[in-house]
Amino acid sequence: MYPSFSACFKNSAFLHIAERCIFMCGIVGFTGKTQAAGFLLEGLERLEYRGYDSAGIAVLENGGIHIEKTTERIKNLIEKTDNGSTVNGTIGIGHTRWATHGAPCAKNAHPHVSSDGKFAVVHNGIIENYMALRDSLKADGVEFASETDSEVVPQLLAKFYKGDLFEAVSKTVAQLEGSYALGIICTDCPDTLIAVRKFSPLIIGLSKDANYIASDVTAIVSHTRDILYIEDGEIAVLTPDGVKLYDSDKNELHRSAAVINWDVAAAEKGGYDHFMMKEIMEQPNAVKQTIESRIKGREIVFEGLKLTEEKLKTINRIEIVACGSAYHAGMVGKYVLEEMLRIPTSIDYASEYRYCNPIVDDKTLTIIISQSGETADTLAALKEAKKRGSHTLSIVNVVGSSIANASDDVIYTWAGPEIAVATTKGYTTQLSVIYLIAVWAARILKTMDSDRVEKIFDDICRLPELIEKVILSEPTIKEMAKHCGDPKSLFFIGRNIDYAVSLEASLKLKEISYIHSEAYAAGELKHGTISLIEEGRTVIALAAYEGLFEKLLSNVKEVKARGAYVIACATEGHTEIAKEAEEVIYIPKIDPLLLATLEVVPFQIYSYYVALYKGCDIDKPRNLAKSVTVE
Repeated sequence: MYPSFSACFKNSAFLHIAERCIFMCGIVGFTGKTQAAGFLLEGLERLEYRGYDSAGIAVLENGGIHIEKTTERIKNLIEKTDNGSTVNGTIGIGHTRWATHGAPCAKNAHPHVSSDGKFAVVHNGIIENYMALRDSLKADGVEFASETDSEVVPQLLAKFYKGDLFEAVSKTVAQLEGSYALGIICTDCPDTLIAVRKFSPLIIGLSKDANYIASDVTAIVSHTRDILYIEDGEIAVLTPDGVKLYDSDKNELHRSAAVINWDVAAAEKGGYDHFMMKEIMEQPNAVKQTIESRIKGREIVFEGLKLTEEKLKTINRIEIVACGSAYHAGMVGKYVLEEMLRIPTSIDYASEYRYCNPIVDDKTLTIIISQSGETADTLAALKEAKKRGSHTLSIVNVVGSSIANASDDVIYTWAGPEIAVATTKGYTTQLSVIYLIAVWAARILKTMDSDRVEKIFDDICRLPELIEKVILSEPTIKEMAKHCGDPKSLFFIGRNIDYAVSLEASLKLKEISYIHSEAYAAGELKHGTISLIEEGRTVIALAAYEGLFEKLLSNVKEVKARGAYVIACATEGHTEIAKEAEEVIYIPKIDPLLLATLEVVPFQIYSYYVALYKGCDIDKPRNLAKSVTVE
């Protein structure tokens, strides 16, 4: 009889926990009939984008636990173990760390082992009450080997273990407050891997001769495409022969596996030096997949959408909530939705949303945007909106993610795996979904001239080929990047949608090249920012928005008069800007509401090459991880 886990998930309310969560590290686990170490190392290498302060694996070997760790990149661990050949055993767990509690050093690297040597654990998340648990265990005579919050888990397992692994797990998680995805192995159960999730991503991979756990599909897709998504409050028991999944009341669940529709090649570099450049080049196809999957003839179809035409007609306000690049996509969305639907639309940082007592009711549509679908702040904002009666519609890339599951509606971006920390195709596919929503809703509400709506629809369908055309400018943009040097500061300016894009372009540059970069609404230059312009200062002027081109051109003249070196981006035909700017990037003409998708691409490429020439670690920039830090 399996124990009840009903008490394990009754602690803090969701919002209390989500306020403090950080989803960063990557975990993997294996139980099968072949050697575990090779898979663990391969899986960690694919998850290194989630964190890379340290890494380690634990494998049951000869009745004990064989631990290998490194404070360097996964490559070092692979070399140290001769690609896993020096570690023998058919069950194990692995971890790549992004430090939250405890400095990135060997003693703080996972996996963590209990003092009695029976348990090894990997953990993603934060144990909020770890100090109290640590003090209690110390009072019982337990000696800790690390400074991490995670080590309390194996020590609690050892405390509660009386020969029944499941009972020990049950009692342990009942003590934990916070967020966790856990992989657990025990020397007394040589073929059993336990997986537990609470507010932190974790999936199960199923195959004939082995079963797997991982933070992300990318870690296991080369071994299986059959995936089980673990929900909060569930526990999974994995052996080589199968997987049993239980709810919080110990009822066995019989959930069908999801099938991943992309293969391992999508998660490889494919001949490129960096994932970022590969993902930039994948944008035409990613946008095509996202668009074409929703178009039937000239109709836009969102299958299974609960936001009916009748419900849409009651909406009098739209709220967009997101973080990071997704927030910048939402800023573009505000301009597009207000123009096409004539519905007041606001954009909020998810990290601030639930603290501002938002004005939301059943006539509000809340659009949640997240690449991963796991960002805790965004998830908490979604819950807040639902609590207040809003209909929630999420735009996410990862099928079965927490945000997708919690939303009233979800529209997936079919971007495929995005490995580089700096998002590229994630952003452009999010914009593509926003455009489709806008056209779909405008046709229903009849809030825009029908000829204009149909022209926008046609231009949406042209986006993949136009992105390809922009990418053809890569050699020219590469040469521009050579001239960037290493300025202490750089500025982007733009108006309307150009301004929204400038924020994303600036973020790309700063996060991978470490150059201080800021974006400003060009009309605000005279309200202080222009005092920062001096001889030789680089200013990148986004001037593609047709209706405000002349005003932006005036802003360019202002900064030129103060000695700025100007790089401009404009639509084809606006050659007059070349008289003022030192360098110009041209993008194809398109309806102004859609220009963001084209305009951002040159600056993704520009940022890449600037970082390359500086010798930066492009795919894994310092102090950043793919899974977003929240608070």
